[in-house]
Amino acid sequence: MDKSYRDIRYVKLHFVLRLLEDTMMPKNKNSALRGGMGEMLLRANCIRDRNCEKCDFESECIVRRTMYSKMEIQPGFMSDGDSVGYVIECNDHREQYSRGDTLKFRLTLFGKTIVYFSQYINAFYALGREGIGKNHSRYDIIAVENSKGHQILNGMDVNMSNYQVETLGSYIDYRKRYIQYEGTQTIDFYSPLTLKYQGRFIQEFQIDAVLEALKRRIYILMCFEGIDSDMDTWRIENIPQMLLEEHHFVSVKRHSNRKRDDILLKGIEGNMLIDDIDEKLIDILIAGEITHIGKNTSFGFGGYRINDGGSIS
Repeated sequence: MDKSYRDIRYVKLHFVLRLLEDTMMPKNKNSALRGGMGEMLLRANCIRDRNCEKCDFESECIVRRTMYSKMEIQPGFMSDGDSVGYVIECNDHREQYSRGDTLKFRLTLFGKTIVYFSQYINAFYALGREGIGKNHSRYDIIAVENSKGHQILNGMDVNMSNYQVETLGSYIDYRKRYIQYEGTQTIDFYSPLTLKYQGRFIQEFQIDAVLEALKRRIYILMCFEGIDSDMDTWRIENIPQMLLEEHHFVSVKRHSNRKRDDILLKGIEGNMLIDDIDEKLIDILIAGEITHIGKNTSFGFGGYRINDGGSIS
């Protein structure tokens, strides 16, 4: 049977952390979590002084397979080494924490990165001992849950029967039971969207740009999974009209351990209200709730949620 984007596999992990001391943390924690995860993976696995370009073990490197997994099919527009196998997102924007406070974040793994569950868990466990960010905010992992709220990790106990691999198709079928797509939909971008369209970064929401980015992201994940497709030439027949959009600009500073420099990531958050959309398009839009779209998705960028029947408030 031919596969489609509905067969893209994923696991969504919900982490619950408990802070071990009073501390300050950055407002946007996605970068600190991703950077800390990568650093812990390097400390535990790198045997060639982090000189990746000259490493004779590069093809078998655990860090490469978890942080920068290779594509099964390499799209011509992508550079080798892009991070496509996971998304980290934390919507807790508090900056001040007291000892005993909890912090939650989500880690979504796609395709073959799913088999490296223990590597990710060990990395975040080690990060808890080291601490997040410049204040080295230390924590314990209280629990790791699946998307249904069942515990995979409870203290030191691991229950792999709750480590359930899902597909975009199953998520689409689930969400369509709650979305009346014949009416208007508000698409709420809750994390920054960084998107280049027709040679420039968008400064406001554009339906054509969003749909093109969505098509591109799903095609990339199909290539990551090794699913043959002509998605790169797919056309959306009935492009819905955007009735209204509201946005604001967001900047996030992150420190790159690999480049040893600070980088400023920019994007827009907000909403767009669109009119009637057909069933083919609603399926793709629902899939994007899991995949995210645009640049810097591994940092949680490009996350959105469809809210049917609503207006922008």
